[in-house]
Amino acid sequence: MPDRTPVQLDEYESAPLEPDQLTPRDVDRLHALQARGCVTLTRERNGWRLKADATVGILVLDRVRVVIAPKFAIPGEQLMSWLAYALGTPVPATARRWATGPDGYADLVAAALLEECERLLREGLRRDYVRHRSVEPVLRGRLDVAAQATRRYGQLDQLHVRTFDREADIWDNRVLGSALNAALTLTASPDLARALHGAAGAFPQALTPAAALRALDRTNYTRLNARYRPAHTWARLLLRGGGVTDLLTDHGTKADGLLLAMPALWEAVVRRLGTEAAGVHGGHAVPGGSGVGITVRGDLGSASTFRPDLLLSLPGLPRQDTAHRRLLPVDAKYKRYDRHSVNAADVHQLLTYCSGYAAADAPMAVIVHPQPGGHAQRTLKVRSPKGLLGNIHVLGVDTRTTPEQAAAWIGSVLR
Repeated sequence: MPDRTPVQLDEYESAPLEPDQLTPRDVDRLHALQARGCVTLTRERNGWRLKADATVGILVLDRVRVVIAPKFAIPGEQLMSWLAYALGTPVPATARRWATGPDGYADLVAAALLEECERLLREGLRRDYVRHRSVEPVLRGRLDVAAQATRRYGQLDQLHVRTFDREADIWDNRVLGSALNAALTLTASPDLARALHGAAGAFPQALTPAAALRALDRTNYTRLNARYRPAHTWARLLLRGGGVTDLLTDHGTKADGLLLAMPALWEAVVRRLGTEAAGVHGGHAVPGGSGVGITVRGDLGSASTFRPDLLLSLPGLPRQDTAHRRLLPVDAKYKRYDRHSVNAADVHQLLTYCSGYAAADAPMAVIVHPQPGGHAQRTLKVRSPKGLLGNIHVLGVDTRTTPEQAAAWIGSVLR
């Protein structure tokens, strides 16, 4: 990898760039990322200014290597634990030694993939029967009669055969070979690059990263390949360039890097936190947010639909019939609500959820926001001249603790 000038900045911060540090191709790629809300590039009198939005990760351009570190929400040493929690994959054993540094969190994801791939190599790669067509001097497998008649005209010195051989050159392994090579372009650590290169040589590769991603989307896990799921999770993250599931899918402009949209990560975290917390008390998440959600019709253009990030079905209150259940809308807000009051737009949004989902006699909704340094809880009571409109519980989750402890705390609040 050619030497590139390192550029360090934090989430929501900016850094100046010299005019010759960005090529025209870089400008096009950054503008494409800007359209997707990842970064903001502005022209200045003496060059450029690059600002990170709610995004962390690494961006490898032609002449610079941009590293964006997490700032307010999740401390760097905890980022991988929360990311693994959101993805529903085990936290790698090496996570205890990880801390974000000059190389950025891309090296951490690459190390997670490497760890899982080395485990698969120790256990032995999965093999499956693969169909081959070949020309052999002796009969092996089945004779391809049609090919033999039309191509050899009955001659038997060479035989067209079809065989089924068990081999490791299957999609389960190809996607990992492609992901290991993708990680090589991102890492700045010589030791990690050497280990990635060694592991990549043991795996077959897909023709293109796009082909590997399509294969991952088609993969169904059974008892035969279930052990590949954690490795495929990290591979998907690297091949897509970041995000939880498909948050930053490629739309035609390739920008080498690994960018993680923090609001989307926080939404995924809150969905799992709320689901696990409700399960302890006999509740569950409503699949799909209760059907079509809240719809708005009659305006200019098509009808709009919106729903909360998470809708929980909880047992009734102690004085109510045990068969009665209540719906509790939960919304994830990646905002500094530990330092600022809840803005009017979010209050209106949560009141709409109260009206659409909660019981009329107990209108409630929940906001969950990150708050490093300690859990916090407060309740907003929204009243009108006719009485109570709703109670909005604002929960600040301590991201310096473990996700499991945070889920237990939310469970105690829901109780």
